[in-house]
Amino acid sequence: MTIVSLKTEPKGELYRIELSDGSLFSFRNCYLPTELFDIHLTNPDTAQGKEITAEEETAFRHASACLRAEKTALRLIARAEQCSLGLARKLEKRKFNKACVNAVISRLSELNLLDDSRFSRLWLESRLRLARSPRRLMSALCGRGIDRDDAETALKAVLDEDAEFSLLTRFVKKYARKLGDGETGNRSLKYLLKSEGFSHAAVQKFLDGDF
Repeated sequence: MTIVSLKTEPKGELYRIELSDGSLFSFRNCYLPTELFDIHLTNPDTAQGKEITAEEETAFRHASACLRAEKTALRLIARAEQCSLGLARKLEKRKFNKACVNAVISRLSELNLLDDSRFSRLWLESRLRLARSPRRLMSALCGRGIDRDDAETALKAVLDEDAEFSLLTRFVKKYARKLGDGETGNRSLKYLLKSEGFSHAAVQKFLDGDF
Protein backbone atom coordinates (compact mmCIF):
# COMPACT_ATOMS: atom_id res chain seq x y z
CA MET A 1 0.00 0.00 0.00
CA THR A 2 1.31 3.45 -0.93
CA ILE A 3 0.29 7.01 -0.15
CA VAL A 4 -1.09 8.71 -3.27
CA SER A 5 -1.48 12.09 -1.57
CA LEU A 6 -1.37 13.58 1.90
CA LYS A 7 -2.59 17.12 2.45
CA THR A 8 -3.28 19.33 5.43
CA GLU A 9 -6.79 20.70 5.68
CA PRO A 10 -7.55 24.32 6.61
CA LYS A 11 -8.46 23.41 10.20
CA GLY A 12 -4.89 22.90 11.41
CA GLU A 13 -4.52 19.41 12.85
CA LEU A 14 -6.64 17.79 10.14
CA TYR A 15 -5.13 15.82 7.28
CA ARG A 16 -6.60 14.20 4.20
CA ILE A 17 -4.95 11.06 2.85
CA GLU A 18 -5.48 9.05 -0.33
CA LEU A 19 -4.17 5.50 -0.53
CA SER A 20 -3.36 3.39 -3.56
CA ASP A 21 -6.45 1.20 -3.02
CA GLY A 22 -8.63 4.24 -3.69
CA SER A 23 -9.35 5.04 -0.02
CA LEU A 24 -9.73 8.73 0.74
CA PHE A 25 -10.34 9.91 4.29
CA SER A 26 -9.54 12.60 6.85
CA PHE A 27 -7.97 12.23 10.28
CA ARG A 28 -6.65 14.31 13.16
CA ASN A 29 -2.94 13.95 13.90
CA CYS A 30 -3.45 13.62 17.67
CA TYR A 31 -5.06 10.23 17.10
CA LEU A 32 -1.93 8.86 15.42
CA PRO A 33 1.04 7.27 17.21
CA THR A 34 3.86 9.80 17.62
CA GLU A 35 6.30 7.75 15.55
CA LEU A 36 3.87 7.63 12.63
CA PHE A 37 3.48 11.39 12.75
CA ASP A 38 7.26 11.81 12.71
CA ILE A 39 7.67 9.50 9.71
CA HIS A 40 4.87 10.72 7.46
CA LEU A 41 3.43 14.03 8.65
CA THR A 42 6.46 16.15 9.50
CA ASN A 43 6.61 17.06 5.82
CA PRO A 44 3.36 15.96 4.11
CA ASP A 45 4.56 17.20 0.71
CA THR A 46 7.12 14.39 0.56
CA ALA A 47 4.68 11.62 1.52
CA GLN A 48 3.45 10.95 -2.01
CA GLY A 49 4.50 7.48 -3.20
CA LYS A 50 5.68 6.31 0.22
CA GLU A 51 5.05 2.69 1.12
CA ILE A 52 3.17 2.05 4.35
CA THR A 53 2.90 -1.16 6.32
CA ALA A 54 -0.35 -2.89 7.23
CA GLU A 55 0.10 -1.61 10.79
CA GLU A 56 0.52 1.97 9.58
CA GLU A 57 -2.57 1.67 7.38
CA THR A 58 -4.53 0.40 10.39
CA ALA A 59 -3.29 3.38 12.42
CA PHE A 60 -4.40 5.85 9.75
CA ARG A 61 -7.83 4.24 9.54
CA HIS A 62 -8.10 4.23 13.33
CA ALA A 63 -7.32 7.97 13.40
CA SER A 64 -10.01 8.54 10.79
CA ALA A 65 -12.55 6.55 12.84
CA CYS A 66 -11.61 8.63 15.90
CA LEU A 67 -12.30 11.82 13.96
CA ARG A 68 -15.75 10.55 12.98
CA ALA A 69 -16.42 9.59 16.60
CA GLU A 70 -15.24 13.02 17.73
CA LYS A 71 -17.62 14.78 15.35
CA THR A 72 -20.50 12.66 16.64
CA ALA A 73 -19.49 13.42 20.23
CA LEU A 74 -19.39 17.15 19.56
CA ARG A 75 -22.90 17.05 18.09
CA LEU A 76 -24.13 15.30 21.24
CA ILE A 77 -22.34 17.82 23.47
CA ALA A 78 -23.86 20.69 21.48
CA ARG A 79 -27.33 19.35 22.35
CA ALA A 80 -26.69 18.86 26.06
CA GLU A 81 -23.91 18.58 28.65
CA GLN A 82 -22.49 15.06 28.71
CA CYS A 83 -20.63 12.93 31.24
CA SER A 84 -17.76 10.65 30.24
CA LEU A 85 -19.49 7.31 30.72
CA GLY A 86 -22.75 8.48 29.24
CA LEU A 87 -21.04 9.83 26.14
CA ALA A 88 -18.94 6.67 25.80
CA ARG A 89 -22.08 4.54 25.89
CA LYS A 90 -23.73 6.68 23.22
CA LEU A 91 -20.70 6.43 20.94
CA GLU A 92 -20.41 2.68 21.41
CA LYS A 93 -24.12 2.37 20.65
CA ARG A 94 -23.34 4.11 17.36
CA LYS A 95 -20.84 1.32 16.58
CA PHE A 96 -17.59 3.15 17.32
CA ASN A 97 -15.05 0.75 18.81
CA LYS A 98 -13.82 1.11 22.36
CA ALA A 99 -10.32 2.28 21.38
CA CYS A 100 -11.77 5.16 19.36
CA VAL A 101 -14.22 6.05 22.10
CA ASN A 102 -11.50 6.13 24.77
CA ALA A 103 -9.27 8.32 22.61
CA VAL A 104 -12.09 10.79 21.92
CA ILE A 105 -13.20 10.93 25.55
CA SER A 106 -9.60 11.66 26.59
CA ARG A 107 -9.18 14.44 24.02
CA LEU A 108 -12.49 16.15 24.79
CA SER A 109 -11.72 16.00 28.52
CA GLU A 110 -8.34 17.65 27.93
CA LEU A 111 -10.11 20.39 25.96
CA ASN A 112 -12.60 20.84 28.86
CA LEU A 113 -15.47 20.10 26.50
CA LEU A 114 -16.24 17.11 28.68
CA ASP A 115 -16.20 17.60 32.45
CA ASP A 116 -17.90 15.19 34.84
CA SER A 117 -17.84 17.71 37.69
CA ARG A 118 -19.56 20.36 35.58
CA PHE A 119 -22.04 17.81 34.28
CA SER A 120 -22.84 16.71 37.85
CA ARG A 121 -23.54 20.23 39.08
CA LEU A 122 -25.71 21.13 36.11
CA TRP A 123 -27.58 17.83 36.28
CA LEU A 124 -28.29 18.26 39.99
CA GLU A 125 -29.38 21.89 39.60
CA SER A 126 -31.85 20.90 36.88
CA ARG A 127 -33.47 18.28 39.10
CA LEU A 128 -33.60 19.90 42.53
CA ARG A 129 -37.21 21.03 42.20
CA LEU A 130 -38.36 17.54 41.27
CA ALA A 131 -35.99 15.65 43.56
CA ARG A 132 -37.17 13.45 46.39
CA SER A 133 -34.11 13.44 48.64
CA PRO A 134 -30.29 13.74 48.63
CA ARG A 135 -29.96 9.96 48.63
CA ARG A 136 -32.13 9.63 45.55
CA LEU A 137 -30.19 12.37 43.80
CA MET A 138 -26.91 10.62 44.60
CA SER A 139 -28.20 7.29 43.40
CA ALA A 140 -29.47 8.74 40.13
CA LEU A 141 -26.22 10.61 39.49
CA CYS A 142 -24.04 7.57 40.21
CA GLY A 143 -26.32 5.59 37.92
CA ARG A 144 -25.18 7.87 35.13
CA GLY A 145 -21.59 6.78 35.68
CA ILE A 146 -20.38 9.53 37.98
CA ASP A 147 -17.88 8.43 40.64
CA ARG A 148 -19.45 8.46 44.11
CA ASP A 149 -16.87 10.85 45.57
CA ASP A 150 -17.39 13.25 42.66
CA ALA A 151 -21.15 12.95 43.05
CA GLU A 152 -20.92 13.78 46.76
CA THR A 153 -18.75 16.81 46.04
CA ALA A 154 -21.19 18.08 43.43
CA LEU A 155 -24.16 17.50 45.73
CA LYS A 156 -22.50 19.50 48.53
CA ALA A 157 -21.83 22.34 46.09
CA VAL A 158 -25.40 22.46 44.80
CA LEU A 159 -27.35 21.60 47.95
CA ASP A 160 -26.64 24.57 50.19
CA GLU A 161 -28.51 25.09 53.49
CA ASP A 162 -31.54 26.78 51.95
CA ALA A 163 -31.83 24.33 49.06
CA GLU A 164 -31.55 21.32 51.36
CA PHE A 165 -34.14 22.64 53.78
CA SER A 166 -36.54 23.37 50.93
CA LEU A 167 -36.04 19.83 49.64
CA LEU A 168 -36.55 18.40 53.13
CA THR A 169 -39.76 20.35 53.63
CA ARG A 170 -41.20 19.12 50.35
CA PHE A 171 -40.18 15.56 51.22
CA VAL A 172 -41.97 15.69 54.58
CA LYS A 173 -45.15 17.10 53.05
CA LYS A 174 -45.25 14.42 50.38
CA TYR A 175 -43.84 11.28 51.94
CA ALA A 176 -43.96 11.51 55.74
CA ARG A 177 -47.62 12.17 56.51
CA LYS A 178 -48.31 8.67 57.85
CA LEU A 179 -45.63 8.62 60.53
CA GLY A 180 -47.87 10.09 63.20
CA ASP A 181 -47.41 12.87 65.71
CA GLY A 182 -45.65 13.16 69.05
CA GLU A 183 -42.32 11.78 70.17
CA THR A 184 -42.73 8.44 68.39
CA GLY A 185 -43.62 10.14 65.15
CA ASN A 186 -40.67 12.50 65.47
CA ARG A 187 -38.26 9.61 66.03
CA SER A 188 -39.60 7.82 62.96
CA LEU A 189 -39.41 10.98 60.90
CA LYS A 190 -35.86 11.68 62.07
CA TYR A 191 -34.78 8.17 61.09
CA LEU A 192 -36.47 8.44 57.71
CA LEU A 193 -34.92 11.80 56.89
CA LYS A 194 -31.43 10.65 57.84
CA SER A 195 -31.85 7.48 55.79
CA GLU A 196 -32.75 9.68 52.81
CA GLY A 197 -29.47 11.56 53.15
CA PHE A 198 -30.56 14.80 54.78
CA SER A 199 -27.95 16.36 57.07
CA HIS A 200 -28.28 16.28 60.84
CA ALA A 201 -28.46 20.10 60.94
CA ALA A 202 -31.32 20.25 58.44
CA VAL A 203 -33.25 17.48 60.19
CA GLN A 204 -32.84 19.06 63.61
CA LYS A 205 -33.83 22.47 62.30
CA PHE A 206 -37.06 21.02 60.96
CA LEU A 207 -37.86 19.03 64.11
CA ASP A 208 -37.16 22.06 66.32
CA GLY A 209 -39.37 24.23 64.15
CA ASP A 210 -36.50 26.68 63.82
CA PHE A 211 -37.63 28.23 60.54
